[in-house]
Amino acid sequence: MTTILEINHLKKSFGQNEVLKDIHMSVNKGEVISIIGSSGSGKSTLLRSINLLEKANSGEILYNGKNVLAKGFNVPEYRTHLGMVFQSFNLFNNMNTLENVMVGQTTVLKKGKDEAKKIALENLKKVGMEQFANARPAQLSGGQKQRVAIARAISMNPDVILFDEPTSALDPEMVGEVLATIKALAESGLTMVIVTHEMEFAREVSDRVIFMDKGVIAEEGSPEQIFGNPKEERTREFLARFLKG
Repeated sequence: MTTILEINHLKKSFGQNEVLKDIHMSVNKGEVISIIGSSGSGKSTLLRSINLLEKANSGEILYNGKNVLAKGFNVPEYRTHLGMVFQSFNLFNNMNTLENVMVGQTTVLKKGKDEAKKIALENLKKVGMEQFANARPAQLSGGQKQRVAIARAISMNPDVILFDEPTSALDPEMVGEVLATIKALAESGLTMVIVTHEMEFAREVSDRVIFMDKGVIAEEGSPEQIFGNPKEERTREFLARFLKG
């Protein structure tokens, strides 16, 4: 088993508010990890810290054994190995679907336009959006925009894709299409860390589930263990609110 990311003693505060308290976790190649927990438990901050969108106060984030928080580490190069799918899509409104999926490849990875276009079309097909290649974001539904954002992330060929509540900004009827897209990618062997409020999805798609509470990892284990027989009282309390019957 190849460990891609290893996080040790990670702490992050905003002023006096300690959001992450001594976080330890690892991400192995081909693994799908879901992170669950109440709003404000630190889930999104953890993802943003892994991607260095937030600067941790202390601790280590090891990528292939090297600490990305060390002075002089090549952060832009590291970021090319991480895909990030946000709640709010972050598409360029002045570009069509195809251009949105190509732009990172040509500007960051320095690929030629023909190669970038071929990869973009392949990945748009994977997420069921190839027929919208010429559409602008304003012409797409929220679910369609999120699937374009996913195609953009996988077109960068990252080692890990981080999903920050990818369905939370969607109308309920669009949630299923995005979850089905992510599930298909998980089955293809991509390495993913998914912050989600969709408990049944987390149970179905994950190799490992992490429950965060008040800035700590309160419990982690297989979906069967976390959802079927959680050890911690606060895990049970949290799941009782989400899982009926």
